[in-house]
Amino acid sequence: DALDDEAIEKPSEETAIHKGPDSKPVTKKRKQPTECFLSQPEETPGSTLKAKKRKKKKISDVLEKSPPKPGVPEDLQNLLSQHFGTKCSVIEIEELKLPDSSFLPANDLTHSFSSYLKEICPKWAKFRKNHEEKKSVVMLVICSSALRSLELIKSMTAFKGDCRVLKLFAKHIKIKEQMNMLEKGVFHIGVGTPGRIKALVEQDGLCLNSTKYIILDWNWRDQKLRRMMDIPEIKKETIDLLEMRIIKLCREGSVKLGLF
Repeated sequence: DALDDEAIEKPSEETAIHKGPDSKPVTKKRKQPTECFLSQPEETPGSTLKAKKRKKKKISDVLEKSPPKPGVPEDLQNLLSQHFGTKCSVIEIEELKLPDSSFLPANDLTHSFSSYLKEICPKWAKFRKNHEEKKSVVMLVICSSALRSLELIKSMTAFKGDCRVLKLFAKHIKIKEQMNMLEKGVFHIGVGTPGRIKALVEQDGLCLNSTKYIILDWNWRDQKLRRMMDIPEIKKETIDLLEMRIIKLCREGSVKLGLF
């Protein structure tokens, strides 16, 4: 009897005993829990892919959730040090640093464009009157697109008075046309994109030696909620322009930078 008990107990751990139709005991192996393990790997690759896709956030998604913060000089300083840090020596980086004294008060997001310009340039009437040089402007405004340039030109009406403003972007205007205008006439303000301004400086169509103010349209966001420095091409061209001429003029103290 003891042996029989052992024989019954042993299979009960691994098998279930049932009586078949002919009364003979039939042993059925218990199902191994393989299905659970199989079903999990099938689901996880899909779910991990979905998770990975969710992680790839667009800049507009990030900006949509974060409240707009007004740009400060430190933002531009950090941007330049990140950019030059990978390709320049320590000495070169020092030479490309913008001194704190070269910055005008930044827009705290409460200003219209005209009121901001009035605050940073209270002696505008005097500068405008004394400016007689061709191929140059007293104030240069740099923004992300031709459309934004036109918006800024319209919104500075209360500030500019009767001074002459030149559009410095590529859309519908040839570079030779802009060069001819700069050579023949006196313009006080230039508003445009970094790519075209850089090309004009390179081709000796625009001289920045008489420029007193350079304003970066820093805080404005386009339809995708990107600021000018969030757009790779605009960011690169702006930094190239700064490196090419503007940083040197700022370090010499002849140009002041404003972040609108």
